[in-house]
Amino acid sequence: MTSTSHSYGELRAHLDTLTTEAFRPELSGIDRLPTLDIARLMNAEDRTVPDAVAAQLPRITAAIDAIAERMARGGRLIYAGAGTAGRLGVLDASECPPTFNTAPTDVVGLIAGGPGAVVNAAEGAEDSERLATGDLDALGLTPDDTVVGVSASGRTPYAVGAVAHARSLGALTVGLSCNAGSPLAAAADHGIEVVTGPELLTASTRLKAGTAQKLVLNMISTITMIRLGKTYGNLMVDLRASNEKLRARSRRIVSLATGADDDRIERALTATDGEVKYAILTLLADVDAATAARLLRESGGRLRAALEAAGARPEPGTPRG
Repeated sequence: MTSTSHSYGELRAHLDTLTTEAFRPELSGIDRLPTLDIARLMNAEDRTVPDAVAAQLPRITAAIDAIAERMARGGRLIYAGAGTAGRLGVLDASECPPTFNTAPTDVVGLIAGGPGAVVNAAEGAEDSERLATGDLDALGLTPDDTVVGVSASGRTPYAVGAVAHARSLGALTVGLSCNAGSPLAAAADHGIEVVTGPELLTASTRLKAGTAQKLVLNMISTITMIRLGKTYGNLMVDLRASNEKLRARSRRIVSLATGADDDRIERALTATDGEVKYAILTLLADVDAATAARLLRESGGRLRAALEAAGARPEPGTPRG
């Protein structure tokens, strides 16, 4: 037997142990079912994912608190994965600047094979731990940074290698997988294993596993930003208004937070160069734009703290609906 066939045999034997790779004989006739029946089956499968995520909430929470602590010191949040997992990390990272006004370098998505792999599969790149090491070294990793390795199987060399290398440099590490007892979770400071079980299509981990990873990444970025003061209540007050829809949303957020009329909102946004958080502070604390900027700077960008420093006492229940 050649070394290639031997390694293939080992890999196949390992895949046989993963729940995400398991074959479900009861679904072997799915291609002969009416479309509505297939859709019902798929919908029923998807409904199991939130419960799988719920089972890991304590671990997710611990990871988020640790991430927020480091980001408050200037650290970055870096996702690393291959294939679907990598694309989900890139997606979550790319949505942070418009949603939370983060710098593009604050939340970063690394995908095996580079940016081109987002739209063109580069599946072979996932087998390289060395590639992950190089991608992280190019970022100049620090102990205040966090690297979240994402892999449905929990064994992808790129994700495991990224976490192992980051941990060796003193960075915080999180391993997100969809199989129990994964090498990825074992390599990380915080292991999160959302066990979603066998897929509707055998080993198609862009399905339930992908949904679970998307839910957890949503939690990680969103709750971290809440902890960092990027919201006021459940309002996105650090929103970056880069198009007409977002500009309209900015005005609505200021209205919900302050109850001010349209003319006052427009004047406040004009005075603060369209910055939602600053505009809200000028209205609720009755201060000018320069004072709002100072108060927010002294409060670490946290609107509630800035309002308290200004002596403003919004009515209970604000932000206002």
